[in-house]
Amino acid sequence: MKKKVFIAFLGNALHDSRITNLKDSLEADGCEVKVISFDWTTQNFKTIINDITIYKLNKSKFSFLFYFSFAVKLWKSLKLSNADIYIAEDFFPLAFTTIIGRRKNSKVIYNSRELYPFLGGLRNKKFTQWLIKKIEKKYIKKVDLVLTTGEMDSKFLEDYYGIKNTMVLRNIPLLRKPGNKIDLRKLLNIPSSNKIVLYQGVMIEGRGIIRIISLLKELPNIEFVLLGDGALRKEFERAAIKYKVSDRIHFLGTIPQRELMNYTSAADIGLALIENISISYYHALPNKLFEYIMAGIPVLSSNLPQMEKIVNDYQVGIIVDEKDDSQILAGLKKLTEDGDFNSRLKENCAKASLELNWDKEYSRVKDRLLS
Repeated sequence: MKKKVFIAFLGNALHDSRITNLKDSLEADGCEVKVISFDWTTQNFKTIINDITIYKLNKSKFSFLFYFSFAVKLWKSLKLSNADIYIAEDFFPLAFTTIIGRRKNSKVIYNSRELYPFLGGLRNKKFTQWLIKKIEKKYIKKVDLVLTTGEMDSKFLEDYYGIKNTMVLRNIPLLRKPGNKIDLRKLLNIPSSNKIVLYQGVMIEGRGIIRIISLLKELPNIEFVLLGDGALRKEFERAAIKYKVSDRIHFLGTIPQRELMNYTSAADIGLALIENISISYYHALPNKLFEYIMAGIPVLSSNLPQMEKIVNDYQVGIIVDEKDDSQILAGLKKLTEDGDFNSRLKENCAKASLELNWDKEYSRVKDRLLS
């Protein structure tokens, strides 16, 4: 008999590779998977009811109404469900998913994809940090399995909450190559002599975006392309005007997950300048790092320990201190001006992708997920 899996996520599942890959793999292993997720950023988006249900939420300055609407919709969906395995794909559905999962005597999994009480954006919000800690501490001890994105996160959670049931499942993409590579130079009218530095992901604090915008005037042959959206996009657009480089900065918005590789692979350099502004960010091992490698583009990465280890072990980019402008400038110039060096890094990316791919990552953990 097929196992039934219920996945809950505060975000749009179709824009999240971790969920789409997990769903596909579970279904390939004979599971029946239902996903409940939420979208409040995509313009003109309408609720989709399907095996991946995406509810439209409205977010204004009144955060309480946003979270209340999320809670009501999720609670109703959970109560009507009948699954063997419940997965809270981030902190926000953790309490609801655990309560229902325990009532139904089902297995409950918590995907701690961040150290939520220690997110960079919360470092000055002491009450919110305290509240998240209280909720997470209560429910993380009630789940059967805690997934993390790296060894450092696992050790931290085990020490901090006194648990032993963590397992690493890194944010690694499928092994594939672009099927219909987008010509970014043609699309954005970029001169063939200019190099494309790409950032993909959420546009929030602590991702090195402002720093690159401020340095772009010293890099006249580099164009900066950003894929994604987020709370600070308008601020970044204003910064581009302030620094008089808006003609070389291109905001393309959110790209559907299944099309993302076609855009990523068209760039010359991938940007992973996570800033050390919190414990969660210090532990960072973001999916964008692995997606750049899979797309075959060298990486400019922060010297944060887990990222530095991947880049150095596989020789796929340059490590810099994200606070040091001179290192960032030197790194970008090396990556964009030294053709032989860049070619070697691309070859290393191709080799690394044979190991750093979702199929290998999932096969390592699937028995414990489904047991």
